[in-house]
Amino acid sequence: MKHRILFTVIMSGLLSLLMTLWVTYLNLGMVATFVSAWMNAFTKAWPAAFVVSFFLSPFAQQVTRWLLD
Repeated sequence: MKHRILFTVIMSGLLSLLMTLWVTYLNLGMVATFVSAWMNAFTKAWPAAFVVSFFLSPFAQQVTRWLLD
């Protein structure tokens, strides 16, 4: 269980960081408030991404196994 939680923290954090960076850039461009807007989006997205990843990862693993078998 520790492995699953740590993996979910790291993976959801990385995905949230990169996705919020990209979407913030697309929406605002490089403005003076870019970093603060990005961090605001990231702090809101990461908890949601963690919960979704934690609960949907077993389903995603099952679908992956099914597709590869």
